Amino acid sequence: MLDLVMLVDDNDTDNFISKRIIELAEFAERVEVKRSGKSALEYLAEHANNPANIPSLIFLDINMPIVNGFVFLYEYEQLSSVIHEKCQIAVLSSSDTKRDIDRMLDNKFVIKFITKPLSEESLAELQKKII
Repeated sequence: MLDLVMLVDDNDTDNFISKRIIELAEFAERVEVKRSGKSALEYLAEHANNPANIPSLIFLDINMPIVNGFVFLYEYEQLSSVIHEKCQIAVLSSSDTKRDIDRMLDNKFVIKFITKPLSEESLAELQKKII
């Protein structure tokens, strides 16, 4: 079981469902929900010196206003290496555009692309990829 995961998605319904699946599957002890890429980046920067509050895994949506998944990843690369060493990213998106999927998977911080909705099966597959 992971200590902390973060959901980054502007859709409250998707966040509710994903959080519930994570809890039911006992995938993580804590789930931090951020409704925008900007607030997620602010959280990570604010907690960079507190490893207990850095998530082991971030579930990142692509399609969000202002700071979408691609912008988030660009900004994430500028964050402290302490964060990069502890945190991995799984894209959780309804996008089925091959270009989006390939572009996300080409990012060195992304370990998996999951199509919404999150399921216990996708969490089990993800568990195998987590370092």
